Amino acid sequence: MERRRFLAAAAAAAAAGGLDPASLTGAEARGLDAIALRPTAPSPVPQTPPQEALAPIPLGNGEPPALQFQAYPGGTGALMEKVWHETGGNPFERTGIEIERWNGPVPDNEVDIAFLPVHRLAALIRAREITSSELTGIYLDRLKRLDPVLLCAVTILEGRAREEARQADLEIAAGEWRGPLHGIPYGLKDLFAVAGTRTTWGAADFSHQFTRYDSDIVVRLRDAGAVLAAKLATGEFARGDRWYRGRTLNPWNLDEGSSGSSAGPGSATAAACVAFAIGTETQGSIVSPSRRCGLTALRPTFGRVSRYGGMVLSWSMDKAGPMCRSALDCALVFNAIHGADEKDPASLTVPFRFDPDPDLSAMRIGFDEDAPESFVDALRALGADPQPMPEIPNRRSNALGVESSAAFDFHVAPDGEPPQIPEDADEDERRRRSRFRGGRDVPALDFVQSQRRRHILMKEMAEVMKDFDMFVSGSGLVGLTNQTGHPAAVVPYEFGERNPDDESPTEMPLTTTLIGDLFTDGRILSVAHAFQRGTDWHSRRPEVE
Repeated sequence: MERRRFLAAAAAAAAAGGLDPASLTGAEARGLDAIALRPTAPSPVPQTPPQEALAPIPLGNGEPPALQFQAYPGGTGALMEKVWHETGGNPFERTGIEIERWNGPVPDNEVDIAFLPVHRLAALIRAREITSSELTGIYLDRLKRLDPVLLCAVTILEGRAREEARQADLEIAAGEWRGPLHGIPYGLKDLFAVAGTRTTWGAADFSHQFTRYDSDIVVRLRDAGAVLAAKLATGEFARGDRWYRGRTLNPWNLDEGSSGSSAGPGSATAAACVAFAIGTETQGSIVSPSRRCGLTALRPTFGRVSRYGGMVLSWSMDKAGPMCRSALDCALVFNAIHGADEKDPASLTVPFRFDPDPDLSAMRIGFDEDAPESFVDALRALGADPQPMPEIPNRRSNALGVESSAAFDFHVAPDGEPPQIPEDADEDERRRRSRFRGGRDVPALDFVQSQRRRHILMKEMAEVMKDFDMFVSGSGLVGLTNQTGHPAAVVPYEFGERNPDDESPTEMPLTTTLIGDLFTDGRILSVAHAFQRGTDWHSRRPEVE
């Protein structure tokens, strides 16, 4: 009887898919042991037919990795909770920025109109003192006349721009003014896709690349009513100011380039070929051309502007931002383009609060050892109390080489291995062909360890910034702050001879940089605007006529 009970239990367990000896009685378990010890003929082992390994999913330039960089060291969730408590309400609300209405006569010179800042052009359009079509015609004429000299434009979108301007005029005439960018012509760095137009990335190999979709930033600016006038030059694959047509030049001095890689946006905006431009930065490409061309610009906190549709150089460092002729203009443009986008998993929404009349005495402003003394003194005269910064970390943990190699592996090594560099290649050719290859040789462990050290660097920077909203930096610290994701505003503060080591000994716009704590983009622009209300350095213009 006991044996029959055991066999019945074993059969039931087998039918259920398994047998747990602990569920049996002592006698049953002993019976199982006895059965297990009996010699039995080996059962045939079913053979699984070998399966072919699945081919890897092909990758292009844009597909993001599963791991995403977060500029706030505590993570985006902690940031959202912090912002919610600080704002006392909805951290996703978007606050409008008022512009002063136009009073007085309208300039009768097209050059004077072209060099007006965006907020003054917006006032003219809103008052119907000028139409978007008229303004667009002025900028298109300047683009066509000056581009052969400056090489600032890849594609002048004349037909598209005139149609968008005509639509803006119809809406404004019907009382449907969308806001300060409605009817304002702008230029876009040619890293961003625009449906039906070329997106060349500054490279001859992609000079006939067309897309059927729009970048998120293009959609947001279109929704704001802005008029896209041109795709503007970038250095080849977002490096430097040289691209397949030549070198983009600085309107202030045609003997030098406009720096890179937002060379076209820098040159075109400084020469008033567009009212404003959108640039990108991975490691200095908004700050550098803005400084060389005497612009006011914002490199936002990492993640605040969607990069969907833009060429990828580094998923953890690429940023897009406005390059303009005033801090107020930067605030107007940024207010239209910032915010989370499902198509860019690193993007997020954080409140942007620009104060046109800030109390500088309430701002915690620092300055580093190479900050321009005259600019720091000007902030003191405006009521600020700038204090010297503690020691700033100078270490780097740079994974740019690995990320850019991954992003361009489809181009460099389409068959799995990069082709050999010809032995007779000159130095420039070797440098060009060797780009995007070095990251292939970095072990995965080294890459992960570098990112761990980068997080330590971010926490060290957070400790430095804990008592400051921002600080003035003469150098801009682009190597450090692009690693940590901090925002920066470029501000012209004087004219004079640049560093003798620079390419040009002539008098040029001198600029400095306000580096903000994470997500203080509005504060650094507010301080820059307070400075510009009492100065005219930002409104001076090069003689390029």
